[in-house]
Amino acid sequence: MLVGEQPGDREDIEGHPFVGPAGRVLDQGLERAGISPRDAYITNVVKHFRYKSRGKRRIHQKPDRWQINACLPWLEAELAVVKPTALVCLGATAAQALLGSHVRIGRDRGRPVDSELAELVTITTHPSAILRAQDDAERKAAMEEFVADLTTVSQWLAAHRDGRRGAAGRA
Repeated sequence: MLVGEQPGDREDIEGHPFVGPAGRVLDQGLERAGISPRDAYITNVVKHFRYKSRGKRRIHQKPDRWQINACLPWLEAELAVVKPTALVCLGATAAQALLGSHVRIGRDRGRPVDSELAELVTITTHPSAILRAQDDAERKAAMEEFVADLTTVSQWLAAHRDGRRGAAGRA
């Protein structure tokens, strides 16, 4: 299960998470890490697009804490239904909403975080942060870090599956 911040403009229009530019980055990262996007449940903490109008454009605005809190019951219901084995928080908003305000992307990304939400809980950057990189070199480096974080999840999932098959074979 992957959890982002909120729908973007494209997602809001289409009614599905991660179908816009950040979704393309996410799909590329998942595929490079060996995870099929079809095998992942993808959602957002906040279920509506918060924006400011600028002419005909809708410019993303970070959700306020009250908006996050208002949407948490839906996310908690999704977690209860999906019961993820692995949970990846995409960005600070998702990580702090699910794990607490002490979580920091720079310090905590790419490693397991103690949580009862799933067997493996980890944090990485939000794909939109890669899109906002200053230049091609920075974007490439950010994408490599993102893929490395997702590859850690992919390897953990593979080992977890192999461990369950091995345990089942010994039973």
